[in-house]
Amino acid sequence: MVRKRMNLEELENIDSKKMFQVYDKWPEIARDSFKEKFQKFDVKDIDHIVFAGMGGSGTLGDVISAILSKKDIHVTNVKGYLLPKTVDSKTLAIVTSVSGNTIETLDVLKNVKKTPAKVIGFSAGGKMENVCKKNNIYFQKIPMIHSPRASFPNFLFSILNVLEEILPINQNEVNESILALENTKKNISSENLNEQNKSLELAKFITEFACIYHPAGLKSAAIRYKNSLQENAKIHALTEDVIESCHNGIVAWGESSNAKPILIQGKNDHEKTIERWQLLKEFFQTKNIEYREVNSIEGGILSKISNLIYLLDYSTIYTSVLRNIDPSPVEPIDFIKKQLERN
Repeated sequence: MVRKRMNLEELENIDSKKMFQVYDKWPEIARDSFKEKFQKFDVKDIDHIVFAGMGGSGTLGDVISAILSKKDIHVTNVKGYLLPKTVDSKTLAIVTSVSGNTIETLDVLKNVKKTPAKVIGFSAGGKMENVCKKNNIYFQKIPMIHSPRASFPNFLFSILNVLEEILPINQNEVNESILALENTKKNISSENLNEQNKSLELAKFITEFACIYHPAGLKSAAIRYKNSLQENAKIHALTEDVIESCHNGIVAWGESSNAKPILIQGKNDHEKTIERWQLLKEFFQTKNIEYREVNSIEGGILSKISNLIYLLDYSTIYTSVLRNIDPSPVEPIDFIKKQLERN
């Protein structure tokens, strides 16, 4: 049975490993990570970046791809084993595994060594650290905090720190995003478990299945929300591009459904996207389908995405607790990993 109210004691009891306490510190973690004195990584003549990572590490690639959309660099996100055939001497491969032991990502790392591409590795240690050091690959160790998914801010802002010379983003934009995280925290943290808490109110709306709509530029936030609903709240979720959905996905709403629509909207969405949002809402209203809107803040792409991820991720912790489910355990993932290690 899904409860509609929550207090701090219930949050502490159900969230056994206190994931919520890490989320309360996300702004502080982000700020400290960007201030860290890392060795910068700068390369010339790069026209292709391959970002390899799975799960939470894959989200990092999605976010950085959105940032790089402002630059004339082709970006490929690899969530699997295979490198694109376009990898060459002008390619930078950014290989990330928070644990350092992700099988798919280690395979990519081994394969990219056979190419003329430049390579950089990020992890909390594990096998990746050993492979990088053995093969003289630039490696940056970043601590894991609680779990790979909860480590999002220290990995994202550490990577932005190391790659500052490559990415089309300046310190003012990074500082703006961190300040925005601090402001968001005031509303969504465990110190504000009331009706004004946007993350908690969204959590009360999601009970069984979520259908998450997004514009192209905020795809990374939508995917991350889907993944966190699945890992933390243990419920099914899917993502739909709002434009594409009007050519297929919307048809499914012609029949009754337990799915709940979530509309992730940007402050500066394209005029055609805004038009489609209006049509989608109008359709939902004609069918008496209840939905929720989640709007990005004002600011640059980093501020928009990082704050959306913060609000949406925290809501999945609240969703899990309202469903009396501990957000930390991921036994099905552990099962898959053990089976893969046997093969």
